[in-house]
Formats: sequence, structure tokens, C-alpha cells
Amino acid sequence: MADANLSHAAHSAGLSPNGPQQVIEAGDYRAVISGVGAGLRGLSHRGRPLVVKYPEGIQPPGGAGQLLIPWPNRIRDGRYRFDGEDRQLDLSEPATGNASHGLTRWLPWRVVAEDAGHGSAYVRYGLRLYPMHGYPHILELTAHYELSEAGLAVEIVARNVGDRVAPYGLGAHPYLTLGRGPGSIGEALLEVPADTWLPVDERKLPTGREPVEGTGYDFRKPRVIGTTELDTAYTGLSRDADGRARVRLTAAEGGRGVELWLGEGMDWLQLYTGDTLGPNYRRAGVAVEPMSCPPNAFASGEDVLSIEPGGRVVHRFGISALQ
Repeated sequence: MADANLSHAAHSAGLSPNGPQQVIEAGDYRAVISGVGAGLRGLSHRGRPLVVKYPEGIQPPGGAGQLLIPWPNRIRDGRYRFDGEDRQLDLSEPATGNASHGLTRWLPWRVVAEDAGHGSAYVRYGLRLYPMHGYPHILELTAHYELSEAGLAVEIVARNVGDRVAPYGLGAHPYLTLGRGPGSIGEALLEVPADTWLPVDERKLPTGREPVEGTGYDFRKPRVIGTTELDTAYTGLSRDADGRARVRLTAAEGGRGVELWLGEGMDWLQLYTGDTLGPNYRRAGVAVEPMSCPPNAFASGEDVLSIEPGGRVVHRFGISALQ
């Protein structure tokens, strides 16, 4: 068994667009986290990739590994009403006229703590999010990545250090993979413990919700992905006795694969099969995005958290190897 350790990776061709890289290792696991966005750039088990990894010298393809704070997914027209105010966010997805994936994924986070030993290793990042267009709040954020024999556990904490109640939601954007390259996920088995899916319009915004029963979106029992294309939100998650919901991507033969678990308060998922990505990443993995609220949540109000001044919220998810 490998000793737990951590290291700082340097970019040989000058400054990386992903900022300083942090490597942590424990047991048979190795993770790489980027300073820009505090995103997960790589995760492997005994050298086998569990998430789609991309070169340090390019920006994350398809949002790979990024944290989505203070909202996941999309907000129609970037408009919402909160605390008696109409607000307008910048449209970060201009092609569809949406505000997408929050405010922190392109910001530089800093390492505030790190340690390795006794079979585990961790690195903790911090960011103070100051007011931006349409979001007049100050949040103190931490992202804690920890490896152990059980795999990767991620804890995201948001504390409101401003003087106004702040709306809040969280998402993350890892692409689970079997490591077989572009176009390969059609051969994989996918298991998603969700009984409800959300149809969307041409702007990728929800138009309602439907039971998965009898549809091509039903993955409650493991089945081959095949030609199914997903860019789909799910809810109605079934949880195990430990309170966690689990999504699994496995090989059709042998059962080897990867699992993502969602802790309490993460009651939504977005799954994306990467059909619109470039040729090096198209259908190389499935984005399994744990979310605390649905698409367009700031506008609908559904499952949006209101953090009082001085208050804090905590969310957890994790990834581990199967076999």
C-alpha cells in the first residue's frame, strides 16, 4: 500500500490556465486538484482513471471537475427575485441566454490547509466570494478534498460573512469514466437511483418533471447506455442505509467501474454523456453532477438555501473505485 502524501505539480511551459496543481495520494488513490476553481482535474485508482482527466495546459473541457457555486446548472435569462429584489446576473451562456454554473469556477482559490499521514491525505482550498452582478453577497467558501482507502471525499462549506441573507446552491461536474477513451461509454452499464427526470426546452431549462418508469431515462437498474444521449436532470433519489445515494458506472463484463455518492442535501443530479464535446472527450465519460437544487432554481425558488448572516451550510459527495 502506498503511503499517504501530497505534492505540488509545476507546469513546465509557464503559467497553467488551471493555476497551481495539488497532488494528493493515499492507499491506491491519486487525485489532482487545480487552483483555478478548486476543480478535480484527475482521480485514479491503481493507475486506472476514475474521472476524465485533461491536460494541465488547457481549460476544463465541458466544465470537467469544476465546482458550481453559488448555483448549479442554468438560470433563465439570468433573472431571479430574492429578498424583495429583482436581480440580473451576467449571461455566461449567451447562446441560450442563461446564467450558467455559478460564479466561482474561473476564480483562483488558495490552499488554506494540507496534510498527509495515517493512511489519508487532504488539501483544503478557500475563497472569499465578493459581490458580483446580480449576487450582492459575501461568502467564505472552503473545498476540502480528502483521500483514504475508501476513495475521495469532498466537503464544501459556505459561510455568509456579509450582512444580508444570501441564496445558495451547489453543484460539481466530474465526468466518471472507465478509461477506454472517446466514444466508449455506450458499452458501459449505468445505474442511477432516481425515479424522476426533468424534460427541458431548447434552452436546456426544465419544463416539468416526469417519472422515469417506462422511459429511456430509467437507469434504476444497471443497463447499457448504448446510444442514449443524456443532458438530463434527475431527482427522487433512493438512498442506502447510510443516507447516501449512489450512481455507478461499470463495465458490462466483470463489474469493474466507479461510484459517485451524494450526501444529505444533495437531492438532484445532472447527467451528461458529453455528446457535444470535442473529439478527444466526446462520450469518453458521463458527467455525474451532484446538485443541491434543480436547474433554474434561483428563478423557481425550489430547494434554494437561504443563508443568514453568520450562517453556514455543508455539502458532501465522493467518488470511489468499484473492484
